[in-house]
Amino acid sequence: MPYLKIQTNRELALDSAKDLASKASALVASQLGKPESYVMTSVENNPAMTFAGTDEPLAFLELKSIGLPEAITADTSRALCELVSAETAIDAARIYIEFSDAPRRMWGWNKGTF
Repeated sequence: MPYLKIQTNRELALDSAKDLASKASALVASQLGKPESYVMTSVENNPAMTFAGTDEPLAFLELKSIGLPEAITADTSRALCELVSAETAIDAARIYIEFSDAPRRMWGWNKGTF
Protein backbone atom coordinates (compact mmCIF):
# COMPACT_ATOMS: atom_id res chain seq x y z
CA MET A 1 0.00 0.00 0.00
CA PRO A 2 2.38 2.79 1.01
CA TYR A 3 4.89 3.83 -1.63
CA LEU A 4 7.73 6.26 -0.96
CA LYS A 5 9.78 7.57 -3.85
CA ILE A 6 12.92 9.54 -3.01
CA GLN A 7 14.57 11.55 -5.76
CA THR A 8 17.79 13.43 -5.11
CA ASN A 9 20.42 15.09 -7.23
CA ARG A 10 23.06 13.72 -4.85
CA GLU A 11 25.11 10.86 -6.22
CA LEU A 12 24.74 7.94 -3.83
CA ALA A 13 26.70 4.71 -3.83
CA LEU A 14 24.46 1.69 -4.44
CA ASP A 15 24.89 0.48 -0.85
CA SER A 16 23.95 3.94 0.48
CA ALA A 17 20.83 4.07 -1.71
CA LYS A 18 19.79 0.57 -0.59
CA ASP A 19 20.38 1.50 3.05
CA LEU A 20 18.29 4.66 2.68
CA ALA A 21 15.48 2.67 1.00
CA SER A 22 15.53 0.12 3.82
CA LYS A 23 15.50 2.72 6.60
CA ALA A 24 12.76 4.67 4.81
CA SER A 25 10.64 1.51 4.53
CA ALA A 26 10.79 0.89 8.27
CA LEU A 27 10.08 4.56 9.02
CA VAL A 28 7.04 4.71 6.71
CA ALA A 29 5.61 1.52 8.23
CA SER A 30 6.08 2.94 11.72
CA GLN A 31 4.66 6.38 10.90
CA LEU A 32 1.60 4.99 9.12
CA GLY A 33 1.02 2.05 11.45
CA LYS A 34 1.02 -0.36 8.53
CA PRO A 35 2.89 -3.64 8.07
CA GLU A 36 6.27 -3.15 6.43
CA SER A 37 5.43 -6.13 4.21
CA TYR A 38 3.18 -3.76 2.21
CA VAL A 39 5.61 -0.83 2.01
CA MET A 40 7.53 -0.12 -1.21
CA THR A 41 10.37 2.40 -1.44
CA SER A 42 12.60 3.59 -4.24
CA VAL A 43 15.63 5.85 -4.31
CA GLU A 44 16.54 7.59 -7.55
CA ASN A 45 19.75 9.54 -7.42
CA ASN A 46 21.82 11.84 -9.55
CA PRO A 47 19.21 13.19 -12.01
CA ALA A 48 19.47 16.80 -13.15
CA MET A 49 17.35 18.71 -10.62
CA THR A 50 17.10 22.29 -9.41
CA PHE A 51 15.37 24.00 -6.50
CA ALA A 52 15.28 27.77 -5.96
CA GLY A 53 17.29 28.20 -9.15
CA THR A 54 20.30 26.12 -8.06
CA ASP A 55 21.42 22.54 -8.31
CA GLU A 56 22.74 22.45 -4.75
CA PRO A 57 21.83 19.16 -3.02
CA LEU A 58 18.06 18.64 -2.85
CA ALA A 59 15.45 15.92 -2.59
CA PHE A 60 11.85 15.44 -3.63
CA LEU A 61 9.81 12.74 -1.90
CA GLU A 62 6.42 11.35 -2.84
CA LEU A 63 4.52 9.35 -0.23
CA LYS A 64 1.34 7.67 -1.44
CA SER A 65 -0.86 5.42 0.66
CA ILE A 66 -4.41 4.24 1.08
CA GLY A 67 -5.93 6.00 4.06
CA LEU A 68 -3.14 8.52 4.58
CA PRO A 69 -4.47 10.73 7.37
CA GLU A 70 -3.75 14.43 7.05
CA ALA A 71 -3.26 14.56 10.82
CA ILE A 72 0.06 12.66 10.59
CA THR A 73 1.65 14.47 7.66
CA ALA A 74 3.49 17.05 9.80
CA ASP A 75 5.13 14.38 11.98
CA THR A 76 5.85 12.20 8.96
CA SER A 77 7.38 15.17 7.15
CA ARG A 78 9.66 15.84 10.10
CA ALA A 79 10.72 12.18 10.36
CA LEU A 80 11.36 11.79 6.63
CA CYS A 81 13.30 15.07 6.42
CA GLU A 82 15.46 14.02 9.37
CA LEU A 83 16.16 10.62 7.79
CA VAL A 84 16.98 11.95 4.33
CA SER A 85 19.05 14.76 5.77
CA ALA A 86 21.05 12.37 7.98
CA GLU A 87 21.64 9.88 5.16
CA THR A 88 22.45 12.35 2.36
CA ALA A 89 23.64 15.56 4.08
CA ILE A 90 20.86 17.51 2.34
CA ASP A 91 19.54 20.49 4.30
CA ALA A 92 15.91 19.89 5.30
CA ALA A 93 15.05 23.28 3.79
CA ARG A 94 15.88 21.74 0.39
CA ILE A 95 13.54 18.75 0.75
CA TYR A 96 9.98 18.79 -0.56
CA ILE A 97 7.46 16.05 0.20
CA GLU A 98 4.20 15.38 -1.60
CA PHE A 99 1.64 13.37 0.38
CA SER A 100 -1.10 11.57 -1.50
CA ASP A 101 -4.06 9.60 -0.13
CA ALA A 102 -5.00 7.00 -2.74
CA PRO A 103 -8.57 5.68 -2.92
CA ARG A 104 -8.67 1.87 -2.50
CA ARG A 105 -10.21 1.35 -5.93
CA MET A 106 -7.32 3.30 -7.51
CA TRP A 107 -4.53 1.15 -6.00
CA GLY A 108 -3.87 -2.17 -7.71
CA TRP A 109 -2.08 -5.20 -6.30
CA ASN A 110 -2.00 -8.94 -6.89
CA LYS A 111 -4.35 -8.87 -9.91
CA GLY A 112 -6.92 -6.69 -8.17
CA THR A 113 -7.42 -3.54 -6.15
CA PHE A 114 -7.64 -2.90 -2.44
